[in-house]
Amino acid sequence: MSAPTGYMRRLAAAAMLLALAACSTTDIASVEEPAAAPMTGQTNDPAPGFENVAMGSEEDFILNVGRRIYFTQDSAKLDSVAMATLDNQAAWLNRNPSWLLKLQGFADDSGSASNMETLSQKRADAAMAYLVSKGVDARRMWAKGYGNDREVRDCTERSCKVQNRRVVTNLRTQPDAA
Repeated sequence: MSAPTGYMRRLAAAAMLLALAACSTTDIASVEEPAAAPMTGQTNDPAPGFENVAMGSEEDFILNVGRRIYFTQDSAKLDSVAMATLDNQAAWLNRNPSWLLKLQGFADDSGSASNMETLSQKRADAAMAYLVSKGVDARRMWAKGYGNDREVRDCTERSCKVQNRRVVTNLRTQPDAA
């Protein structure tokens, strides 16, 4: 067998293997992955991979309601943006009464550790009080301040520090262990 003929046979065999592999992976992919929802270019298009989020699920809460609110330095006062997020949380929670909430407060490193722990607790308490004022049963919630122990980012810039001054609402199916 000449070199060009052997080369052509190997090339043909490789092409057949690639064609067979493409057929089998396409068949598997069509079974494993649902078709993506058509994108319309609108801001409310579902995020890829989240087209089939069940209403009332934790994913629904995170994607469609929001679980974080932010504070100005050395403050536990809710601003209009935080209240709007908490309004959305309250409405969702009142529609989904089986969920419990853990409100986790955090602070940046702008003060002593004990002051930041106290401030983070005040932030979590403020979010909880606001949710209660919107009809969410207080027995479904508990608040915990963590100070600056769990920073999102360790940084010195003002625009970065704001990410650490937050309350995160975490859904639970049962209370945390004592």
